[in-house]
Amino acid sequence: MIRIRRWLLSRAPGLCAALLGIFMMIYGLWRGEGEIVLAKAIRICMECIGIG
Repeated sequence: MIRIRRWLLSRAPGLCAALLGIFMMIYGLWRGEGEIVLAKAIRICMECIGIG
């Protein structure tokens, strides 16, 4: 019991951060921000290789 509790407590911050990140990604996609991010990424790539 003590080993399980210690294991959970040592990994709790990382697990919370991962769950929060997943939630934020889902929320952003729900708001339609995926298209905006993709458009900006394409624009940056084009500038890096000298096309845009």
